Amino acid sequence: MIFKEHVRWEFLKPEEFLARLAAAPIVYLPMGLCEPHGHVAPFGLDTIKADWLCDEAAARFGGVVAPTMAYHTHETGYHAPWLREVMGNVNPRLCALPPHIVLETLLYQFRAFRNVGFKAVVVISGHHGSQEDLRMVAEAFASAFPIQHFVRTDPELVAGKFTGDHAGRYELSQLLAIRPDLVSLDRARRVESDPLGRFAQNPDVLEASAEEGRAILEASLDAIGSAVNGFTIPPEEPGFITMERLEPLWQRILRQQDKWKTKSV
Repeated sequence: MIFKEHVRWEFLKPEEFLARLAAAPIVYLPMGLCEPHGHVAPFGLDTIKADWLCDEAAARFGGVVAPTMAYHTHETGYHAPWLREVMGNVNPRLCALPPHIVLETLLYQFRAFRNVGFKAVVVISGHHGSQEDLRMVAEAFASAFPIQHFVRTDPELVAGKFTGDHAGRYELSQLLAIRPDLVSLDRARRVESDPLGRFAQNPDVLEASAEEGRAILEASLDAIGSAVNGFTIPPEEPGFITMERLEPLWQRILRQQDKWKTKSV
Protein backbone atom coordinates (compact mmCIF):
# COMPACT_ATOMS: atom_id res chain seq x y z
CA MET A 1 0.00 0.00 0.00
CA ILE A 2 1.45 3.39 -1.00
CA PHE A 3 -1.49 5.52 0.14
CA LYS A 4 -1.49 7.73 3.22
CA GLU A 5 -4.89 6.50 4.36
CA HIS A 6 -5.51 9.33 6.81
CA VAL A 7 -5.73 11.89 3.96
CA ARG A 8 -7.63 9.72 1.45
CA TRP A 9 -11.31 10.43 0.89
CA GLU A 10 -12.05 6.74 0.31
CA PHE A 11 -10.47 5.72 3.61
CA LEU A 12 -11.80 8.53 5.82
CA LYS A 13 -14.85 8.17 8.03
CA PRO A 14 -17.24 11.15 8.29
CA GLU A 15 -15.78 12.63 11.48
CA GLU A 16 -12.23 12.62 10.15
CA PHE A 17 -13.26 13.78 6.68
CA LEU A 18 -15.24 16.76 8.01
CA ALA A 19 -12.40 17.72 10.35
CA ARG A 20 -9.90 17.83 7.47
CA LEU A 21 -12.39 19.71 5.30
CA ALA A 22 -12.96 22.33 8.02
CA ALA A 23 -9.24 22.74 8.67
CA ALA A 24 -8.31 23.11 4.98
CA PRO A 25 -11.09 22.99 2.34
CA ILE A 26 -8.65 21.86 -0.35
CA VAL A 27 -8.97 18.71 -2.46
CA TYR A 28 -6.20 17.05 -4.44
CA LEU A 29 -7.02 15.01 -7.54
CA PRO A 30 -4.30 12.60 -8.75
CA MET A 31 -4.52 11.72 -12.45
CA GLY A 32 -2.61 8.93 -14.15
CA LEU A 33 -2.68 6.22 -16.78
CA CYS A 34 -1.47 2.71 -17.54
CA GLU A 35 0.90 2.96 -20.50
CA PRO A 36 4.24 1.40 -21.44
CA HIS A 37 7.25 2.56 -19.43
CA GLY A 38 9.89 0.31 -20.91
CA HIS A 39 11.04 -3.02 -19.55
CA VAL A 40 12.16 -1.52 -16.26
CA ALA A 41 9.00 0.02 -14.83
CA PRO A 42 5.32 -0.79 -14.29
CA PHE A 43 2.54 0.42 -16.57
CA GLY A 44 1.09 2.60 -13.81
CA LEU A 45 4.12 4.82 -13.16
CA ASP A 46 2.17 7.98 -14.03
CA THR A 47 -0.50 7.10 -11.48
CA ILE A 48 2.01 6.16 -8.79
CA LYS A 49 3.75 9.54 -9.08
CA ALA A 50 0.50 11.50 -8.91
CA ASP A 51 -0.83 9.50 -5.97
CA TRP A 52 2.36 10.00 -3.98
CA LEU A 53 2.55 13.74 -4.63
CA CYS A 54 -1.09 14.32 -3.72
CA ASP A 55 -0.91 12.16 -0.60
CA GLU A 56 2.23 13.87 0.62
CA ALA A 57 0.90 17.34 -0.21
CA ALA A 58 -2.30 16.72 1.76
CA ALA A 59 -0.28 15.39 4.70
CA ARG A 60 1.96 18.48 4.69
CA PHE A 61 -0.39 21.28 3.68
CA GLY A 62 -3.82 20.00 4.74
CA GLY A 63 -6.84 18.91 2.75
CA VAL A 64 -8.16 15.65 1.34
CA VAL A 65 -7.05 13.47 -1.58
CA ALA A 66 -9.88 12.51 -3.93
CA PRO A 67 -10.14 9.05 -5.52
CA THR A 68 -7.59 8.79 -8.32
CA MET A 69 -8.56 9.27 -11.96
CA ALA A 70 -6.38 6.45 -13.30
CA TYR A 71 -7.57 6.71 -16.91
CA HIS A 72 -6.32 9.46 -19.19
CA THR A 73 -5.97 10.60 -22.79
CA HIS A 74 -3.62 8.95 -25.28
CA GLU A 75 -3.66 7.86 -28.94
CA THR A 76 -4.93 11.33 -29.93
CA GLY A 77 -3.34 14.73 -30.41
CA TYR A 78 0.44 14.75 -30.32
CA HIS A 79 0.44 11.47 -28.38
CA ALA A 80 -0.59 9.55 -31.50
CA PRO A 81 2.59 10.06 -33.59
CA TRP A 82 4.74 9.83 -30.45
CA LEU A 83 3.25 6.43 -29.65
CA ARG A 84 4.05 5.14 -33.13
CA GLU A 85 7.61 6.40 -32.78
CA VAL A 86 8.37 4.70 -29.44
CA MET A 87 6.33 1.52 -29.98
CA GLY A 88 6.47 0.69 -33.66
CA ASN A 89 3.94 -2.06 -34.30
CA VAL A 90 4.06 -3.47 -30.76
CA ASN A 91 0.80 -3.48 -28.77
CA PRO A 92 1.27 -0.82 -26.04
CA ARG A 93 -1.38 -2.29 -23.70
CA LEU A 94 -2.83 1.13 -22.95
CA CYS A 95 -5.89 1.95 -20.84
CA ALA A 96 -6.53 5.31 -22.52
CA LEU A 97 -9.93 6.96 -22.96
CA PRO A 98 -11.14 9.43 -25.62
CA PRO A 99 -10.50 13.07 -24.71
CA HIS A 100 -14.18 14.01 -24.40
CA ILE A 101 -14.72 11.33 -21.76
CA VAL A 102 -11.71 12.39 -19.67
CA LEU A 103 -12.51 16.09 -19.91
CA GLU A 104 -16.22 15.76 -19.19
CA THR A 105 -15.41 13.52 -16.23
CA LEU A 106 -13.01 16.15 -14.90
CA LEU A 107 -15.71 18.80 -15.24
CA TYR A 108 -18.13 16.76 -13.17
CA GLN A 109 -15.40 16.03 -10.64
CA PHE A 110 -15.09 19.78 -10.09
CA ARG A 111 -18.82 19.89 -9.51
CA ALA A 112 -18.57 17.12 -6.92
CA PHE A 113 -15.70 18.88 -5.14
CA ARG A 114 -17.54 22.18 -4.90
CA ASN A 115 -20.75 20.54 -3.75
CA VAL A 116 -18.88 18.74 -0.96
CA GLY A 117 -17.61 22.08 0.32
CA PHE A 118 -14.09 22.24 -1.06
CA LYS A 119 -13.03 25.73 -2.03
CA ALA A 120 -9.80 24.93 -3.85
CA VAL A 121 -8.76 22.10 -6.17
CA VAL A 122 -5.25 20.85 -6.91
CA VAL A 123 -5.03 18.54 -9.93
CA ILE A 124 -1.72 16.73 -10.35
CA SER A 125 -1.32 14.60 -13.46
CA GLY A 126 1.53 12.13 -13.73
CA HIS A 127 0.74 11.88 -17.45
CA HIS A 128 2.12 14.80 -19.44
CA GLY A 129 0.76 16.35 -22.61
CA SER A 130 -2.91 16.96 -21.84
CA GLN A 131 -2.47 19.70 -19.27
CA GLU A 132 -3.69 22.60 -21.40
CA ASP A 133 -7.01 20.84 -21.93
CA LEU A 134 -7.28 20.00 -18.23
CA ARG A 135 -6.71 23.66 -17.38
CA MET A 136 -9.26 24.68 -20.00
CA VAL A 137 -11.90 22.61 -18.20
CA ALA A 138 -10.89 23.93 -14.77
CA GLU A 139 -11.05 27.52 -15.98
CA ALA A 140 -14.40 26.99 -17.69
CA PHE A 141 -15.88 25.53 -14.52
CA ALA A 142 -14.44 28.26 -12.30
CA SER A 143 -15.77 30.98 -14.59
CA ALA A 144 -19.30 29.68 -13.99
CA PHE A 145 -18.90 28.40 -10.42
CA PRO A 146 -15.98 30.18 -8.71
CA ILE A 147 -13.39 27.91 -7.12
CA GLN A 148 -9.64 28.22 -6.70
CA HIS A 149 -7.63 25.74 -8.77
CA PHE A 150 -4.10 24.66 -9.63
CA VAL A 151 -3.68 22.15 -12.46
CA ARG A 152 -0.23 20.82 -13.37
CA THR A 153 1.58 17.78 -14.70
CA ASP A 154 4.52 16.68 -12.58
CA PRO A 155 7.21 17.93 -15.03
CA GLU A 156 5.61 21.38 -14.92
CA LEU A 157 6.10 21.49 -11.16
CA VAL A 158 9.89 21.35 -11.58
CA ALA A 159 10.32 23.26 -14.83
CA GLY A 160 13.70 25.00 -14.90
CA LYS A 161 15.09 22.63 -12.26
CA PHE A 162 14.65 19.18 -13.80
CA THR A 163 13.78 18.03 -17.31
CA GLY A 164 10.86 15.66 -17.68
CA ASP A 165 11.01 12.54 -19.81
CA HIS A 166 9.21 9.28 -20.44
CA ALA A 167 10.55 6.11 -18.79
CA GLY A 168 13.99 7.62 -18.43
CA ARG A 169 16.23 9.20 -15.84
CA TYR A 170 13.60 11.68 -14.63
CA GLU A 171 10.66 9.31 -14.22
CA LEU A 172 12.61 6.32 -12.98
CA SER A 173 14.44 8.43 -10.41
CA GLN A 174 11.08 9.31 -8.90
CA LEU A 175 9.96 5.70 -8.86
CA LEU A 176 13.23 4.62 -7.23
CA ALA A 177 12.44 7.10 -4.45
CA ILE A 178 8.77 6.11 -4.12
CA ARG A 179 8.62 2.38 -4.90
CA PRO A 180 12.07 0.91 -5.57
CA ASP A 181 10.54 -2.56 -5.36
CA LEU A 182 8.75 -1.85 -8.64
CA VAL A 183 11.92 -0.99 -10.58
CA SER A 184 14.00 -3.55 -12.50
CA LEU A 185 16.92 -1.65 -13.98
CA ASP A 186 18.61 -4.95 -14.79
CA ARG A 187 16.08 -5.29 -17.64
CA ALA A 188 17.09 -2.02 -19.29
CA ARG A 189 19.08 -3.63 -22.09
CA ARG A 190 16.21 -5.84 -23.19
CA VAL A 191 15.35 -3.14 -25.72
CA GLU A 192 18.12 -4.64 -27.87
CA SER A 193 16.74 -8.18 -28.09
CA ASP A 194 13.24 -8.49 -26.61
CA PRO A 195 10.26 -8.90 -28.98
CA LEU A 196 8.70 -5.87 -27.30
CA GLY A 197 11.59 -3.74 -28.57
CA ARG A 198 11.97 -0.32 -26.98
CA PHE A 199 8.51 -0.36 -25.37
CA ALA A 200 8.73 3.42 -24.91
CA GLN A 201 11.84 3.22 -22.73
CA ASN A 202 14.20 6.22 -22.72
CA PRO A 203 17.90 5.62 -23.45
CA ASP A 204 19.12 7.35 -20.28
CA VAL A 205 17.13 5.16 -17.87
CA LEU A 206 20.28 3.69 -16.27
CA GLU A 207 21.22 7.18 -15.08
CA ALA A 208 18.25 7.19 -12.68
CA SER A 209 18.87 7.36 -8.93
CA ALA A 210 16.75 7.49 -5.79
CA GLU A 211 18.71 10.54 -4.62
CA GLU A 212 17.73 12.51 -7.71
CA GLY A 213 14.19 11.21 -7.37
CA ARG A 214 13.92 12.58 -3.84
CA ALA A 215 15.17 15.95 -5.04
CA ILE A 216 12.58 15.99 -7.84
CA LEU A 217 9.78 15.06 -5.46
CA GLU A 218 10.76 17.70 -2.89
CA ALA A 219 10.92 20.38 -5.60
CA SER A 220 7.49 19.25 -6.80
CA LEU A 221 6.06 19.53 -3.30
CA ASP A 222 7.55 23.00 -2.91
CA ALA A 223 5.64 24.08 -6.01
CA ILE A 224 2.40 22.54 -4.77
CA GLY A 225 2.88 24.12 -1.35
CA SER A 226 3.39 27.55 -2.92
CA ALA A 227 0.16 27.13 -4.87
CA VAL A 228 -1.78 26.04 -1.79
CA ASN A 229 -0.41 28.93 0.25
CA GLY A 230 -1.48 31.30 -2.51
CA PHE A 231 -5.11 30.24 -2.50
CA THR A 232 -7.62 32.84 -1.34
CA ILE A 233 -10.27 30.81 0.47
CA PRO A 234 -13.66 32.55 0.63
CA PRO A 235 -15.54 32.29 3.96
CA GLU A 236 -18.96 31.63 2.47
CA GLU A 237 -20.26 28.15 1.70
CA PRO A 238 -20.82 27.48 -2.01
CA GLY A 239 -24.32 26.65 -3.19
CA PHE A 240 -25.28 23.23 -4.53
CA ILE A 241 -24.86 22.66 -8.27
CA THR A 242 -27.17 20.20 -10.00
CA MET A 243 -25.88 18.03 -12.82
CA GLU A 244 -28.32 19.72 -15.19
CA ARG A 245 -26.59 23.07 -14.67
CA LEU A 246 -23.33 21.64 -16.02
CA GLU A 247 -24.74 20.43 -19.32
CA PRO A 248 -24.74 23.85 -21.07
CA LEU A 249 -21.21 24.45 -19.81
CA TRP A 250 -20.03 21.12 -21.19
CA GLN A 251 -21.67 21.85 -24.53
CA ARG A 252 -19.74 25.13 -24.76
CA ILE A 253 -16.49 23.27 -24.07
CA LEU A 254 -17.41 20.62 -26.61
CA ARG A 255 -18.03 23.24 -29.29
CA GLN A 256 -14.38 24.29 -28.91
CA GLN A 257 -13.14 20.77 -29.63
CA ASP A 258 -11.12 21.86 -32.65
CA LYS A 259 -8.89 23.81 -30.25
CA TRP A 260 -8.26 20.93 -27.85
CA LYS A 261 -4.63 19.79 -27.74
CA THR A 262 -5.88 16.23 -27.27
CA LYS A 263 -8.47 16.35 -30.05
CA SER A 264 -9.16 13.07 -31.80
CA VAL A 265 -7.29 12.40 -35.03
